[in-house]
Formats: sequence, C-alpha cells, structure tokens
Amino acid sequence: MLTTRVSLAPACAVLALAIAAPVCAQDSVHNAKGGNGKKSKPPSSSPLPGPSAGASPLAWVDDASLLAAGSMSLTVSAMRWSGTDLSEVDFPIVDAAVGLTKRIQIGASIPRIIGSADGTGPVGGVGTSYISTKIALLTGESDVKLAVSPILEILGDGAAQSLAPGESRTQIGLPISLEVGQGRGRVFAATGVFSRGAWFAGGGAGVQATSRVGLSMSFTRSWAKTDTAGVTRDRRELSGGVSYAVRPQVSVYGSAGHTIGTTDENGAGMTVSGGVSLFMNPRITK
Repeated sequence: MLTTRVSLAPACAVLALAIAAPVCAQDSVHNAKGGNGKKSKPPSSSPLPGPSAGASPLAWVDDASLLAAGSMSLTVSAMRWSGTDLSEVDFPIVDAAVGLTKRIQIGASIPRIIGSADGTGPVGGVGTSYISTKIALLTGESDVKLAVSPILEILGDGAAQSLAPGESRTQIGLPISLEVGQGRGRVFAATGVFSRGAWFAGGGAGVQATSRVGLSMSFTRSWAKTDTAGVTRDRRELSGGVSYAVRPQVSVYGSAGHTIGTTDENGAGMTVSGGVSLFMNPRITK
C-alpha cells in the first residue's frame, strides 16, 4: 500500500505559476516582431532535446539513481523560455516514475505548450514527450552508479514541422548515465544518441546543503547533422537549481538556465522553471 502526505504550500506555488504563465506568454507575443520577422525559434520547434524542465537536474540527461521498488514520484511544473524576440511557456509539465524492481524503473515526461493567440508564436498542445526505462548496471551498494535508459521520444506538433515528408515523429534514444557520490555531494554525467542521428551529452554536480536544501548545476549539449546546406543543429545550456523538502514526501524546486554558443534558430535564450514533487513509498503492513 502506498502512503504519502500532501502540503498546501507546493500546490499554491504551482497555482501561482499557472496564473502567471499565460500572461507572460501573451505579453511576449504582443511585444515581438510580427510573423516571419521573428529571429528566434522556440525549443519546441526543434527536433533536438530541449531545455531541462524536470525536477531532476537534467531532463533527458539523467543521473544514475533509481527509485526503490514500489516507490513512485510525480512532478508537476511550469517552464518559461525567453529568446531574442519570442517566448514559450509550458504548463503543466507532468513527470512520473515508478520503481518496478531494485534495478528497473519506468517513467514518462509530458509537457503542454501554451500556444500564441495570433499564431505567430509557439505551436500549442502536447509538446515533445518521453517514455523511458532505466536499468541499473551498478547499484547503490557502492559510491559509483551506472545505468542505461532506453527512451522513446515522440515529437510534438511544433517539432514535427521540421521533419522531412514521410519522416516519423518517433525515435529511440539510448542514454548511459554515470553517478559518483561522496558524502553529501555527487557528480553525474550522461551521453547517448537518438535513432535520427541526434547526439547528446551532459553532466553536473549536486550537493545536499542542509537536511532540506539541495543545490545542483549542470551543462548539457545536443547536436545533429542535417542534409540542408548551411543548417546546423547545436544547443548548449548551463543551468542551476535549488530544491527544498517541505516534508519527507513533498519538495519544491526552481531552476534557471541559459544557452551558450547557441543560435536563435536553435533555441538560444533563458529558461526558468519551477514545480512541486510528490514521492510515494510503499508502506509495509503486517
């Protein structure tokens, strides 16, 4: 049987983000250049993995930790990306994971993109989603953890517009994650490839500053070759985040990131996100 407690404070924080997000999106559309005059392209329009928005330091580049068997996690968050002359708001972003066994975990990440009212901004609806299975090759019995995470990517409508006619919006990725922990700190890294030829890599570090506060920083990069002359796909982002445990089963987090050496066409800009995570552990009854 699963047991958990829920606090009103995280729910209020998410509600505040939900109210503010559409306002930010509308303001950015009215202030931007009209139609084809926009230089920026939102992350949701690219087939490359987008900015990190999940509760973990990295969304598609993950650490090697797994949930305990029978445990579940649910995160609801919001994200705002701001480019040169365009912005994008995702709400809600739902991330869920379940620990099946000591070595196997399944999860999914599904964002909703708030589209622009006049059609000149991001394409609204369900964004690029991920369904994954994480398999531990080295478990937490030592300070070193290693995991492989086969992942199915389903491109959202905005990203699907960049595909060639007849090209499928689904592809398979294979991340390999490494994590090394020592005391309250840890470092993690991951790399891999998607079946369409997009590569990704990243890493970072985290520290449990206090019993309730966790801090993290990470760097991610995704890139791919194209058949179009003069067109490159390459996105780099540096981000940092903080989490606070309201209760043992409930935590809130916030993060901010900015691209480095990235063009407007590949989603250059700043990303701010925040949300609430709920953890459910099995209760053993006699």
